Amino acid sequence: MVALTVNGVERHLAVDPETPLLWVLRDELGLMGTKFSCGKAECGACTVLADGEPILSCVVPVADVAGQQITTIEGLSGPVGKALKGAWLSEQVSQCGYCQPGQIMTAAGLLAKNAKPSEEQVKEALDPVLCRCGSYPAIIRAVLKASGEV
Repeated sequence: MVALTVNGVERHLAVDPETPLLWVLRDELGLMGTKFSCGKAECGACTVLADGEPILSCVVPVADVAGQQITTIEGLSGPVGKALKGAWLSEQVSQCGYCQPGQIMTAAGLLAKNAKPSEEQVKEALDPVLCRCGSYPAIIRAVLKASGEV
């Protein structure tokens, strides 16, 4: 049995402790916003927050985050979540949308620590998250816009 708090709700799950967090979120909890892409921590599509820090859920065993606060794209709220979601829409960031949960969760981790990042800090923070559509300029604009609203 593994105890997890996901999006503010404590869960007790009968899963193998070595199961990657991604599969627990998707298969056990039905939270499909966190995406599977590479499965090797190379693309960032699976990014969630663990105690406010971005982690790659495809390679983190669920036992490693037991007792931590896990936030997925479905649970992102508050001023940072509202500002990011609004900026994503106003900047028309999404193309295919596959990387968007990972981009937004990574940006949320950044803005929680640094409400007014520079463009270079945004680029550095988002570097691990691959966007196959090349929407990087719009993503960076959206994060900078959101930082002005936090």
